[in-house]
Amino acid sequence: MIIKPTLRDRPGAWALSDYPEGTYWEAGYLTQKNAGWRSERPVIDKEKCTGCLQCYLYCPDGTIDSDLNIDCDFCKGCGICAKICRVSAIRMEGETR
Repeated sequence: MIIKPTLRDRPGAWALSDYPEGTYWEAGYLTQKNAGWRSERPVIDKEKCTGCLQCYLYCPDGTIDSDLNIDCDFCKGCGICAKICRVSAIRMEGETR
């Protein structure tokens, strides 16, 4: 199931067709798994999540899919998803070994 962002009817708002359909590459496009150097990983609180999909759109490695699952094998732990989340539904958690 693909969740599309809902736009409010307001002056100057973008049309739904102005938004990209998804990230440039599908999740898991990287050819090698994380080599173990990541110190933090993102954790999504789906109760807080509004489904805006900004994390999905901004993830530089495409590790978040449209169902808001994170492929930690390829996530580098950059934290962009947590910083872009307007409702703080994503937190960076220390990596456990």
